[in-house]
Amino acid sequence: MNSIFVVFLGGGIGSALRFLVSGAVQRASAGVFPFGTLTVNLLGCFVIGILWALSGRVNMPFLLSAFLFVGVLGGFTTFSSFGIETISLIHNGAWRVAILYVALSNILGLGLAALGYYLVTLHRI
Repeated sequence: MNSIFVVFLGGGIGSALRFLVSGAVQRASAGVFPFGTLTVNLLGCFVIGILWALSGRVNMPFLLSAFLFVGVLGGFTTFSSFGIETISLIHNGAWRVAILYVALSNILGLGLAALGYYLVTLHRI
């Protein structure tokens, strides 16, 4: 139960941070390109890379790991999880799996987002 609570707490913090950072960046850019989302995705990838490297040097307690990786960064951006999973596959020599994961995530993710959008807009679901 403790792990669920720390993930819940971290997720709330990460989501609030995403809302604040993404909104501030998007307002500052005043453009059509989603710089706010791009910023949180890239920042989340950078932070998860740092934390993953640091966690390999120290014996990070499970609850802290769950709070930071799944909670805060998962709430801040799921793209960070995608990034670190891909790097982990490459690090472990699973290049083909990493390439497949990247291709499927991007192609299917974009395709399903478009499908969902068009199902609702075209069929008034």
